[in-house]
Order: sequence, then C-alpha cells, then structure tokens
Amino acid sequence: MSDSFFKAIADPSRRKILLLLQKHTKLNAGEIAEYFEFSKAALSDHLKILRSAGLITASKSGQFIYYTLNTSVFQDIISWITDLIKKDEV
Repeated sequence: MSDSFFKAIADPSRRKILLLLQKHTKLNAGEIAEYFEFSKAALSDHLKILRSAGLITASKSGQFIYYTLNTSVFQDIISWITDLIKKDEV
C-alpha cells in the first residue's frame, strides 16, 4: 500500500466520501457537498487526494464530473489485508 492510500483514508471526511460513493455508486461534487459543511475548495482538495490515491475515479458527463469508487483498488486492499491476517496466524 502506498503512503497516498493511508493519507487518503486517514481523514474522516474522505472516509465519509468513500462511504457515500459506496452507497450511491456515482455522485457529482455538488451532490457530495450536500453532506458536508466545508467549502467547495476543501471538497475539491479531498476529491483530489482520493483520486491521487486511486480510490475514486472521475468521468465527465455533460457539464458535471461524476465520481465513483475504484473497485479494483478496493479488491487489492482486501487481498493485502487478507495476506496480513494470514501472516499473523502463522
């Protein structure tokens, strides 16, 4: 796991964004902002960090950018955690 992954999940607001995307599948920044009280600039920074860590993807549709979970990264994380658990059991 890269440092950017740990930085991304260290913040409670970013974890909440991930949970929102898990629940709603696809949201644009305005829809995500409805769940927070911080500025649009702060939300943009959070989304940038999550994208840099590879945890979310962005795709443009019309005038909006929609964010979704990068499920392949989460599969890698689950494998990594499973490997850690197996090593601890030995």
